[in-house]
Amino acid sequence: MRFPFPFREDRFAYGVNLEPHWRGDAARFDIDEHYLGEVAEREIVLRGDASRYFVPQDMRAAAWEALALIMEALARDFPGLFALEVEENDWRWRNLALGLEQDFVFGDDGSLPYGPLEFVARQVQGDFVLLAQLGAELVLRGGMVTAAAGWSFAKNLGKSFHQFHQPVPLAHQMGVFDRAQKFLTRLTPERPVRRLGWSMTAQPRLDISSENEAVWAMDRSRVTAADVGEKVWLRVELQTLSRLERSQAILFGIRTYMLRLDELVRVRKWAARLHRVMGSLHPEVVAYKGLGHVLPLVLGYLAPFDDGGVLGPGAGPEQTSL
Repeated sequence: MRFPFPFREDRFAYGVNLEPHWRGDAARFDIDEHYLGEVAEREIVLRGDASRYFVPQDMRAAAWEALALIMEALARDFPGLFALEVEENDWRWRNLALGLEQDFVFGDDGSLPYGPLEFVARQVQGDFVLLAQLGAELVLRGGMVTAAAGWSFAKNLGKSFHQFHQPVPLAHQMGVFDRAQKFLTRLTPERPVRRLGWSMTAQPRLDISSENEAVWAMDRSRVTAADVGEKVWLRVELQTLSRLERSQAILFGIRTYMLRLDELVRVRKWAARLHRVMGSLHPEVVAYKGLGHVLPLVLGYLAPFDDGGVLGPGAGPEQTSL
């Protein structure tokens, strides 16, 4: 998958920003050249902090559904890396990239070395959250999150959709989360959706969770005008939401991509559009995203790539070579 540049317009604007995710003609879950490194990094995070994974007993059925959805998609979309054989409840999973083979009985936790969601999530790039629907409310009930961007999975367990989005500025007053939740409670299994979220980080760290803040908090403050291009990365989350048919839970996938500024500016349209979007940010959004020190440096770096001309619609790069 190409880097998913998040901005289609020249100014920052809040919106629900949901679109159809998968129509059967592309990979449902992306696996790329960073696969082995990201899986290894996840193992390191989990060894250091077991709170990054949790699924309560009443969400085990949803966890098994999530395992089935992910395994079936990977085997279909990446047959050179994954294989799945199913005979009623007897399943055989092969991960050729990791040299792993596992026979198990679907629905039997004891037949796997980990719980079902943990077993499969350890082998996929990106994080996964299980949302339960309680009436008209969505609640974060479980998942595996080892690459959170400035938030804590453990501290948000059990919170409602509005509660775990509470720190986001401006959007609540605009009714963004009211509209988003209303849409998601009507989500159907055959129509998964996606959206893009973004932030900026100094150094390509996947785990910039609040638990790991002591490690990454100083990175941005050390950026200078001389090294902003090589130290600052645009971090984009491809967020997918899939209704699980039997449990009716929603599987929320968060796949993180990062692109360094000095690489991003090779696509001139992206450089100009990022310059304009960053220049239009509301002060509360700047503070929320922790960009106070970095923003003027980023704007100064991007300015030479923006001649003020009209940019084509959409996020397509509109160039055939870098």
